[in-house]
This record gives sequence, C-alpha cells and structure tokens, in this order.
Amino acid sequence: NRGNALDDLGKYEEAVASYDRGLQYKPDDYDAWNNRGIALGHLGKYEEATASFDQTLQYQPDDYGAWYNRGVALAYLGKYEEAISSYDQALRYKRDYDKAWYNKACIYGIQGNLSLAVSHLEKAIAYNPKYKDQAKTDQDFALIREQPEFQELLQ
Repeated sequence: NRGNALDDLGKYEEAVASYDRGLQYKPDDYDAWNNRGIALGHLGKYEEATASFDQTLQYQPDDYGAWYNRGVALAYLGKYEEAISSYDQALRYKRDYDKAWYNKACIYGIQGNLSLAVSHLEKAIAYNPKYKDQAKTDQDFALIREQPEFQELLQ
C-alpha cells in the first residue's frame, strides 16, 4: 500500500492524499481509514484524525487499535473523558492492551487523580514492565510524581 510506505517515510500529507484516493474506490476500507487517521495525527490534525477513526469503527466496530488511536487523538485535543471512553472500548476488545491501560493512567495523572492513575499504571506494568521506567519521567505524571503511592509503585 503506497500510503503505508509514505507513512514510513514521514511523508504524511502525501500518505493522506494516497488514502483519500484509495477510499474513493473502496470507501469501506477500514484499514485505510485507520492509517489515514494515524497520518493525520502525525500532522497534528487531531479532529480530522478522530473523524477517520470514526469511519474505521463504522466498518469495523471491534477494531481495538482504532479505538486506541481515537483515544490518543482525543487526548491530544484535551477531550479526556471521551479519550477514556475510547480506551475503555479498546480494552473491551483486548483486555491486555497495555498501551490503553498506560494512556488511561496518563490522563488520570494529568488530572491529578492519584488512585486511578496508580491502579491503571499497575495494570499497564503488569502487561508490560517497560512502563515502570517510562512513568518515572513521563510529564503526564508531574502532578502526582512525588506522592508516596506513586513512588512505591515505581520501586
């Protein structure tokens, strides 16, 4: 797929144009919608990216990756409750999706919600231990970083 190759080269505008051309011929290509959304996200066009992920989910409602990607775009827009709902949908279809657990923890960290941040971070770490180190410096946890409960989790 030409769009994927362009994505890999960092040519996101060209990738979006390529996906658009392909979608003219096959408008129900949920992978193209998802990849288009990812490329738009790289361009910082999060509203448009969200719309692309919505199209993906119209054709493939159980696509946990598209739900996750939608959550990421919404989080960048500061629409945290909607992002959490999208991550919840991703987890509905893939319970062990460590990225969704981690990103939910990040949102709760941004909001200063220590208990929810810690409980979600615990799940992320259980599925992928790399998050223990990542959380130590992630700015999303700045409000709660010095709290004993958070520090204890990272020991």
